[in-house]
Amino acid sequence: MSTTELGPVFFLAAVVILVTCRIVARALRALGQPPVVGEMVAGVVLGPSVLGLLAPGVEEALFPQELRPVLFVAGQIGLVIFMFQTGYEFRTDRIRAVARPAAAVSTAGILVPLALGMGLTFATQDVVDVYPADISIGVSALFVGVTIAITAFPMLARIISERGLVGTRFGSLSLASGALDDAVAWVLLAAVLGLAGDGAGPFAIAVGGAVGLVAMLAVLARKSGRMTALAGRRSDDDLLLITVIVLFLAAWYTDRIGLYAVFGAFSLGVVFPRSEAVDRTVAAIAPISRIVFLPLFFTYSGLNTDFALLAQPSLLLFAAACVAVSILGKLGACWLAARALGEPPGVALRVGTLMNARGLMQLIAINIGLAAGIVTPAMFAVLVVVALVTTVMATPLLTLGDRLDARRDGRAPDPPAQQPLTATGDGTGPR
Repeated sequence: MSTTELGPVFFLAAVVILVTCRIVARALRALGQPPVVGEMVAGVVLGPSVLGLLAPGVEEALFPQELRPVLFVAGQIGLVIFMFQTGYEFRTDRIRAVARPAAAVSTAGILVPLALGMGLTFATQDVVDVYPADISIGVSALFVGVTIAITAFPMLARIISERGLVGTRFGSLSLASGALDDAVAWVLLAAVLGLAGDGAGPFAIAVGGAVGLVAMLAVLARKSGRMTALAGRRSDDDLLLITVIVLFLAAWYTDRIGLYAVFGAFSLGVVFPRSEAVDRTVAAIAPISRIVFLPLFFTYSGLNTDFALLAQPSLLLFAAACVAVSILGKLGACWLAARALGEPPGVALRVGTLMNARGLMQLIAINIGLAAGIVTPAMFAVLVVVALVTTVMATPLLTLGDRLDARRDGRAPDPPAQQPLTATGDGTGPR
């Protein structure tokens, strides 16, 4: 396919993707699901699991092999901007007030699913054929454990914000626990990617590059006051251009050292200078990412997801075991940790429910693993099932908790806030 032929194919594919994501998101909104669930489902619908099964010729015409690298790059743009915005909205002051219980909940939410995921991997290595032959079982076990331990922090933050729970103890504890959880999970994922490299060379480059990244970010953080003053003297267009250039450089750097673009984008967002002018800049670049480019990522993920690979009874049982381990290790462990700290049952259940949702974050992680050769297509499909189930179950469980509390208190439950369809991705919105 020539360049001139590829352009029209991309535009048509983009139209199909955006329309499908909007239709599915609107349909699932009636069930109380956030937009990220609709887009995750739409990505699977457009892939080999549904469209490829029902009309393989249509799927191939819409998404030919030559187009997939374009979808990947466009999706990466959306991910980089999304992760930058997530880092920019990350607030350490949300952690300080509930630091002790949040640390305990986060520790439980990392260690227990990590251990259970690794244990399941070692227990099934000779039972199911889902692990790559050229990757050690130890690395595969670490990767499965880390991806099961991930939390969809941006979606968690959006749900808490829309339900008016930011100032409550439950909201503060969930935000702090989710932030700590995801930060540790991304560091662990970077370590797994380093271990998966060929020999000590890639690992040394990743470690050395990470040290260099931390040093550069520390300098940026120390100079934030001066950077903020300089930003105030720039026009909005200049500031937008500078932000995008710095963001893409950070993404390029972390990609080159083997840590992948999302790490650089998120880290830069955490230390990026903050001011009203920068807020406007971030708000300007965020919509195009979440409305246009992130749906392309979901479809690219869907094109890599073939649920037909799970047709074997052993693989179905393995997928069910992964879902069970994920729920037990995350929801169960976080609930138990919160209860052990003296939190009321309702608060503990809500914290565990929100921490259990994986959403877009797990999709990002498993796509990274697929690109790095750590994940086979069958394991990819299994982990997509985990992401879908744990994300779909979050809103109904929260609503159930509200109804139980209302029944106990003898009042009518508060109606859940409607999530706007423009809040794509994991639902991050403006600060």
